[in-house]
Amino acid sequence: MGHVTVRVKLGNPVSKSKEKVVDKALVDTGSTFTVVPRSIATKLGLRSLGKRRVETANRSQLLDQSFASIEVDGRNTVTPLLISGTLDKILIGVITLEALGLMVDPTKGTLKETETLLL
Repeated sequence: MGHVTVRVKLGNPVSKSKEKVVDKALVDTGSTFTVVPRSIATKLGLRSLGKRRVETANRSQLLDQSFASIEVDGRNTVTPLLISGTLDKILIGVITLEALGLMVDPTKGTLKETETLLL
């Protein structure tokens, strides 16, 4: 399976400014959290709510935690996310996919609707 890239719209759900960032994002089913570059977090005025230590393919890092509104394929939610000073692209993690009711369709390399379970 190749990479799954989607168009996302990000915003700050608590800001009076209605500014949005529209960009491409890589869906990363190996990532728990969605991650955005610091430049996007700054542009949207996302504030840090604390730090979280994460393991990456290269090393352990301490990243800022925040949250944002996100739209993918016409579906909207507010999602927790991490802010990276080294990453230059948006990664969509599993928490966000679950909140949006989406999953990766590996046969087509796209996202598709999935069930939301409350069991």
